[in-house]
Amino acid sequence: MPLYEFRCESCGVFEAWLKMSETLNPKLCPTCDRISKRVYSAPGLITTPAALRRRVEQSAEPTIAKRSQATEPSSSKYHNHHHARPWMIGH
Repeated sequence: MPLYEFRCESCGVFEAWLKMSETLNPKLCPTCDRISKRVYSAPGLITTPAALRRRVEQSAEPTIAKRSQATEPSSSKYHNHHHARPWMIGH
């Protein structure tokens, strides 16, 4: 069950463990029994492991690839063509 925050008008913010199906209903304050509304806040990113957080941040940045230096073109003497037998292409 997730932990949710609620705000009471007189007592302030409190937390409660609830089922997801129970979050739509107002919650009673544990101190004064008044109806309290749910507080929506950002997820706890501080509890995310540093390696995972760094990986997520780096995934948004494009990677810079460098083209390697072209070598001399290979000579045609190493490329063996059999022009006399076209049915044996690739053998």
